[in-house]
Amino acid sequence: MRQYIFGTGLLSAITGGITLLRALRNDEPFTWRTALAWLSWGITLALAVGAVVDTRRARRGKVISGDSPVAKKQQKLLKKRLAR
Repeated sequence: MRQYIFGTGLLSAITGGITLLRALRNDEPFTWRTALAWLSWGITLALAVGAVVDTRRARRGKVISGDSPVAKKQQKLLKKRLAR
């Protein structure tokens, strides 16, 4: 489980969130740029979590969607397994 928690995608999303929280502590007004930064952080976090889920499902032998970055690796593994 720790290999998923300490992945670079999740670590960068967490540090980005910490940076946004620190900026929120200052007495600066909430602008549209701040809203876009939070939206971007949310998308980054969702993609990082999705990659972790896809990697875990692929390692367990379950089929994942074709748009996942892990899908090509899984297709190669399936071809090797079928060749045996």
